[in-house]
Amino acid sequence: MDRRTTPFSGRIAHVSLEGEIAAPMTKGDAAQIIVPLVDLLEKPGGPRDRQLLLGAAVTVIDRMQGHVFVRSDRDGYCGWVAEKAVGRGPEPTHWVVAPATHLYTEPKVQAPEKASLSIGSRLCLSGSWGEWGNTPHGFVPLGHLRPLDHFAPDHVSVAESLLGTPYLWGGNSRQGIDCSGLVQVALHAGGHDCPGDSDMQMVLGRGLAPDEALQRGDLIFWGGHVAMVVNKDVLIHANGHTMSVAYEGIAEAISRIAKTTGSLVQARQRL
Repeated sequence: MDRRTTPFSGRIAHVSLEGEIAAPMTKGDAAQIIVPLVDLLEKPGGPRDRQLLLGAAVTVIDRMQGHVFVRSDRDGYCGWVAEKAVGRGPEPTHWVVAPATHLYTEPKVQAPEKASLSIGSRLCLSGSWGEWGNTPHGFVPLGHLRPLDHFAPDHVSVAESLLGTPYLWGGNSRQGIDCSGLVQVALHAGGHDCPGDSDMQMVLGRGLAPDEALQRGDLIFWGGHVAMVVNKDVLIHANGHTMSVAYEGIAEAISRIAKTTGSLVQARQRL
């Protein structure tokens, strides 16, 4: 079993694993992320696997050492997060479509900001005040929000909106993002299901034949890396070469990666 998608803390398992793991079982408790951004850890105090954003729905399975073991309802990724990052709140109605925005104390541009939010964050909009949305966490510019059932028409444009975002291993936000995080953020914004890591993403869509030309939105995979095609000559990816989200020529990227890591293209997928 892949620990990343197996709802078993090492002590307690989700009931979906009944008959597969000899451990106490639980249905878990429904909750959501109540802070702007939190690391999803391999173990309490351990390394980051991924990140979860404000409003993300989770199932709490276990608690230990000031952390809770959760399964992300959106992609099934499992891990530990700080206990204070998880709670209950009103069901989100809207999501942040801007690359980043702020929560404000008052509905005016001069007001102090309370926190920064990244694209994909989810909030409950309880009303509006002019051009501002009122949420339990603060005020947000209405232009930065869309209803949950509104999807971006072009996921590549979503990735392009994050150009210049610093590279961060396991990152899923405008503050820092990695290759698979960029693909997941973009595809989720477009209404597509998408797992969290590049090896999981390699099965998305259908594989392209060797003689099929690449087109906008296709995914290119190497061992441990993924990039998105912008056009027949250019891709976009979060990468450790520039330490950012950046454009790169497709031929140049293939050559550079082969020279520096020895990795060749493993798959080309079309959604």
